[in-house]
Amino acid sequence: MLVFASTDIGMSRNMNQDYYYISDDEELSIFILADGMGGYNGGEIASKIAVESARKFLEENFKKVQNDRKQIVNILKSATNYANNTVYEISKENKNLEEMGTTLEICLINNNKIYISHIGDSRVYSIIDGKIQRLTMDHSYVEKLVRDGTITREEAENHPKKHVLIKALGCVPEVEPDIIEAELKKEEIIVICSDGLTNMLKDEQIKNIVINNIENPEKELIKEANIAGGYDNITAIIIRN
Repeated sequence: MLVFASTDIGMSRNMNQDYYYISDDEELSIFILADGMGGYNGGEIASKIAVESARKFLEENFKKVQNDRKQIVNILKSATNYANNTVYEISKENKNLEEMGTTLEICLINNNKIYISHIGDSRVYSIIDGKIQRLTMDHSYVEKLVRDGTITREEAENHPKKHVLIKALGCVPEVEPDIIEAELKKEEIIVICSDGLTNMLKDEQIKNIVINNIENPEKELIKEANIAGGYDNITAIIIRN
C-alpha cells in the first residue's frame, strides 16, 4: 500500500482550516481528514481537535476489537461521537469558538476492507478500472435538493448555497455519521479530500490526475485546484492498494 498526502492553504484564504492524520502503525491503518469552519481560528481549532480526538480514541480502543465487522463499525461511530463531543464541549467553554464545527472523514482499512465514517461535505472516492466512484454523500443543503429532484446535478455546481451544510461535527451534542463499508480491491485507489479540491476539479479531472501521476498525485491535484482558482484550503490523501 502506497500513501500520499498533502494540504495547502489555497490562493484566497489567510489560514489553513484543513487538518489530516495518517497512521504509521502497521496494525492500524487509519486516515482522518477534517475541514473546519467557524469564526476567527475556530475552524482551524475544530478540525485539529476532531482529528486528534478521533485518532486518540481509535489508538486506545481498536486493539480491543477482534476483527469483527460489527465491532469495527461500532468503534468508528464511537470515535466520531467522541470527537464530536470534544469539539462541542470546547465550543461551549469559549465564547469565541461557539460556532465552530468541522467535517470529518475517518477511513479505516482492515483485512482488505475499508470502513468509512463520514460527516459533512469532504469526500471519499474509489478509483478502479479507469472509473471513479464517490463513496460518500455530501451532507449539504444543495445535495439534498439534488436528491429530492428539486435541482439538477449541473445546477448544483454553481448554486449560491452550495457551501451550506445540514450536518457537521461539533455543532450539536450528538451526531450520527454515515458508515460506509466496501471491499478494498487490488489496484484500487482511494482518494480522501476536502471540498477545496472538489469545488475546483470535477470527478473525472480528479481521476485522470491521480491515474496519470504515479509519483506525488496529491501535489498535482493541489496544483491544478489552485490553477482553477484555489478559493479554499485544499487537502488530498491518496491510498494506492
